[in-house]
Amino acid sequence: MSLASYIGCNVEIPLSDEESDSLIIIGNCFSDESNRQAVRENQFSTPFVYEISSDWGIEITEYMDKKMYAESKEKLIVLCEIMNSFLEKGEYFELYSCWVGDEGEKREGEITLPISNFDIEKIVLPEKTLVRFEK
Repeated sequence: MSLASYIGCNVEIPLSDEESDSLIIIGNCFSDESNRQAVRENQFSTPFVYEISSDWGIEITEYMDKKMYAESKEKLIVLCEIMNSFLEKGEYFELYSCWVGDEGEKREGEITLPISNFDIEKIVLPEKTLVRFEK
């Protein structure tokens, strides 16, 4: 199984170049259309849903391997920088990470954060948590 991370937003954003070596790739990796449809219907309040891919989804908990923990924090910062360039003041995007196939299950948490100027060292982001990032 794979941990997938999805973003939902009210604006259409371009997919990343398939040859990109960026830390965050906006495009399909682990999921298929049915997974993205399930996360849209069950988790997000937005019409546009994208999988964000890298080697693994974004999860930030104390129980993770130290390397994956650090990498997830870095991914989250890069993702917010990318999304900040697409959103206008007052807009938001949502982030949700879960095991592929669990997109329709009940979420376990929900938090709201600013899209920038948050303290990454204080964030705990387990799977099945909906995060709304506001600009």
